[in-house]
Amino acid sequence: MPELIKLYIRSALWGLVLAALFVGILLWFNVANLGALVFGSDAGVVAVLALWISNAVVFGGVQFGFKIMAMAERDETPRGGTPVGPALRPVLVPAKAAKPGRRA
Repeated sequence: MPELIKLYIRSALWGLVLAALFVGILLWFNVANLGALVFGSDAGVVAVLALWISNAVVFGGVQFGFKIMAMAERDETPRGGTPVGPALRPVLVPAKAAKPGRRA
């Protein structure tokens, strides 16, 4: 199996673990009265499952993105480059004085 697929699967599993912790903390501390709502409802299991899976997608995606971006090699080439066109020089532009009583 390619290394990238293995990395994605590991990231998805970490996302599941982190989402389980996050949802557990949300329910334990009753954030926004969510714990009481879930435990007092007959569809609470479905709500917890939906919350867990949706957060797992987010946390897994963040894990995968972080790992992929951490793989980048440092580019040590000089920045700025050389000018392409002629050198830019400031040009004086004469300005007419505004007439009294008129705004510019």
